[in-house]
Amino acid sequence: MTEWTKKKYGEYYNSYVPWLEDKYLAWFGENKTSYATKDQLDKTKITGDKNVDAIQDGVNTGVSGQFKEGGLLGGVGDLVSKEGVNRAERGDTGMGEKQAMEKGKEQQKGWGDSMPGSSYITGKK
Repeated sequence: MTEWTKKKYGEYYNSYVPWLEDKYLAWFGENKTSYATKDQLDKTKITGDKNVDAIQDGVNTGVSGQFKEGGLLGGVGDLVSKEGVNRAERGDTGMGEKQAMEKGKEQQKGWGDSMPGSSYITGKK
């Protein structure tokens, strides 16, 4: 029973937490792409001078703001957030189970099995 509970908790966590994060950031007009961009740019302070840091903060906000809703690259930010970041957090490849199995079978073929005209080389039809 404990293993089942852990498994179900993990499934629900992976389903709902990315959705909750998206909703929370949407309240502020952000998405994961714009938030991550701003966070990474904020880590790159050039000097300790408060005037230069203020200018850099303004540039960082402007750059990350382009990925926000209504920004020049807002659609790209939303797409990367939903299709890229959320799938990466879940470990999702974007392929269905059947497609993943077929891809695995393709990779198991020998070099001659996947080449056109290989039946002449390998003798298989």
